[in-house]
Amino acid sequence: MSHLSERFDAAMFDIYRRAKTEAGYNATLFLRMLSDKGGVETARQLINSTKPSDGYTSLYERGRLDLTVEAMVVENSEWHDLFVPEEIAKARIRLQKYGYSMR
Repeated sequence: MSHLSERFDAAMFDIYRRAKTEAGYNATLFLRMLSDKGGVETARQLINSTKPSDGYTSLYERGRLDLTVEAMVVENSEWHDLFVPEEIAKARIRLQKYGYSMR
């Protein structure tokens, strides 16, 4: 695994912890996906899904789209090399559709 992928995994676990402590959202399915598939594959699966995940919806309802995988991928160009441009675009479009203002 590349150093970039390892750092991305750590960042994904960090948004799990932040969602739990800052937004009161315990994303158990997300944590299981991270443990089973790793961060990059989990992010790809969530971004490429035809509809937002339950976790995305829960974070939207809490006003915390900043804690979504989509926001993490779009807003930090460090991660862009891990994804194809279409995946970054899908994540950006989903965030825009839900009224999220990009940093």
